[in-house]
Parts: sequence; C-alpha cells; structure tokens
Amino acid sequence: MAASKRKKGIEVRVRRAYEAPDPAHDGARVLVDRLWPRGLAKADAELDDWDKEVAPSPELRKWYGHDPERFEEFAKRYRAELDSEEGRAALDRLRGLADGGTLTLITATKDLDHAHTAVLAEELKG
Repeated sequence: MAASKRKKGIEVRVRRAYEAPDPAHDGARVLVDRLWPRGLAKADAELDDWDKEVAPSPELRKWYGHDPERFEEFAKRYRAELDSEEGRAALDRLRGLADGGTLTLITATKDLDHAHTAVLAEELKG
C-alpha cells in the first residue's frame, strides 16, 4: 500500500516592484497591480506573470485610497471580490504558478502592511 502524501502549501512572499529580484528565494514572481509601476522598466522587473485581474477593482482601489483607517473594511470588500468566480479563478492561477513552491507577489504599493497584497497573501495561504 502506497503512503499517502500530504499536499504542501505554497510559500507566499510580498515584495515591492522596486526591490531587486532575489532569484534564490522569490520563486514565481507575479505583479498583482492593475497599473504598471511608474519608472520601472519591464526588463528590470523579471516577472513570470502580470495578473491584473487579481488586483482590487478600480472602484474599490479608489474608495480605499490607501487610507490605513479604512484597511479593515477594504480587506472585507476585497475578500468579497476574491470570492467571486473570477477571483477564485485568479487565485487558482496564482497557486498554479507557484507549483507547490514559492510565489512572490510584486506590488508598487509603499505600505505593505495595509496593501491588497497582505490580504491576497492570506487568501493564497488559506
């Protein structure tokens, strides 16, 4: 009888687009912003993918305005977007890119503690 294998979860990292890539630790690098980061050359980004669809909707992003006082409500609304059919498909695509290893979410956002990537990383790990 074959021993059963427990599926290992992926490791999710979050890094700013302006940080130098770390090939030894980044795994699959995916930009998860709707807009391309200002001043960043595409060749310098060293991305495996750019998934605009997993980012918060333009309406939600504008409402939030990166105001830390709104983060809790933003996270709730963003999770609702990720719970849609399109959101679940985007999460599955990201998990597939990680291929059981490391996935690094790339964003231009300065405040990583109050960014959509914090919510996205939790959802991917869960």
